[in-house]
Amino acid sequence: MKTDIVIIGAGPVGIFTAFQAGMFDMKCHIIDVLDQAGGQCTALYPEKPIYDIPGYPVITAQKLIEQLMEQASPFKPIYHLSQKVEKISNNCDQSFIIITNTGTEVKCKAVIVAAGNGMFEPNRPPLNGILEYENKSVFYSVNKISDFQDKTIVIAGGGDSAADWTVELSKVAKKIYVIHRRKEFRCTPETRNKLESLESDGKIELVVPYQLHELAGGNGQLSTVIVKNIASKEEKEISADFLLPFFGLSMNLGPINNWGIQLEHSRIVVDPATLKTSRDRIYAIGDIAIYSGKLKLILSGFAESAMACHDIYKVIHNSPVNFQYSTSKGIHGKEKLP
Repeated sequence: MKTDIVIIGAGPVGIFTAFQAGMFDMKCHIIDVLDQAGGQCTALYPEKPIYDIPGYPVITAQKLIEQLMEQASPFKPIYHLSQKVEKISNNCDQSFIIITNTGTEVKCKAVIVAAGNGMFEPNRPPLNGILEYENKSVFYSVNKISDFQDKTIVIAGGGDSAADWTVELSKVAKKIYVIHRRKEFRCTPETRNKLESLESDGKIELVVPYQLHELAGGNGQLSTVIVKNIASKEEKEISADFLLPFFGLSMNLGPINNWGIQLEHSRIVVDPATLKTSRDRIYAIGDIAIYSGKLKLILSGFAESAMACHDIYKVIHNSPVNFQYSTSKGIHGKEKLP
């Protein structure tokens, strides 16, 4: 298979890059280790609202991915899902051969790494027997808010994910207990105010300073979460239908470590003007890229995508970009507004 650009990572920034490349008449293949496009947006929080996408006062992560895929669809990007890029080999004609763990080979003229935080898995609390309950009554992400309708939930953690999901699930849950080892939560002041308001209304109970201690139940169905006070060691039993531990993600760059690219703090070092890496014709954008002043926002990743595609066009064609605004150029197969 041959193409202009191979995009490694099918998260929001990777998908948007297929659109950007298409605007320059460059074809793309997108490779991702997950079994569906969307990255963390679809794998971990498809129903979580996102508030900082221009033009959308609020949009769910799943809907954002659907819209991005529709936007890119006129350019017919080819997706290779459930595949991991194992090797990036140079050819004598300045092209690359991309080889995945399933044996797929794609020849391309440039590579854009949009791998987010790399391969990830949730940090699991050290509780005996927790594996019995996982994916039945213990979950590390929320796929369908409706699954928690009128249920009693224990949410463990003190960061943004724990706080945000407490606020969202309080709209459907019967009761939520929030377990945190400290009285202070690492979330925005606005979210903290919402937690206090929900606690005053009796919708949630902040159980602090406590930590998870033990689980009880049977056949994968949780019945009780036992927590222990950090200071007094007092134990408390909480009847619950679900436990949602939000202790962050463990990140692993995996094969990226072997691609001959300069790394810093588990990120790929790039030129902020072009998003070039230390390896010719390989670019990195989104959360995986690092440079001075970097902002880890989806919005920033979209801008980096445009910058990388501009530079790739110049490199591939050895000529400057004949720049046109999308309002002037239009998209093949899409009618312009009257």
